[in-house]
Amino acid sequence: MKSYFFSTTSHLENPIEEIFQFFSNAENLSRVTPPHLKFEILTSLPIEMKKGTLIEYRLKIHHLPVYWQTEITVWEPPFRFVDVQLKGPYRKWVHEHKFEKMRAGTQMTDLVEYALPGGPFAPIINKIFVGKDIKKIFSFRGNIFREIF
Repeated sequence: MKSYFFSTTSHLENPIEEIFQFFSNAENLSRVTPPHLKFEILTSLPIEMKKGTLIEYRLKIHHLPVYWQTEITVWEPPFRFVDVQLKGPYRKWVHEHKFEKMRAGTQMTDLVEYALPGGPFAPIINKIFVGKDIKKIFSFRGNIFREIF
């Protein structure tokens, strides 16, 4: 199984505690997800975020309905947390959210490791669709962060 990697960093002016609090509220996921994905949390709200928390949601990827279940596997406020896909469209999805206190604000880094279904076609699927989709989603998030913070 071939893994692919994506990372992006945002510099936000707000204190690390405020930034982490925003990202530790699962209800904010819909605010930072592009509207065309029609993201919807299925887990009852509010969700207590901690190691072992399970979050279920659905969305549409290229107009196809997708069910996704995530587990929080690492919870280290206010510095980082990791969510891992248990069920969903990827063979593997590990998303680490890192927060670093800076002299002026917070540096937030998203690190994603993912693997695709499709066997020998996975590299083509990644090149044509998935890699581009992930870049667009995180670009959207970066724009939203600048509006919010």
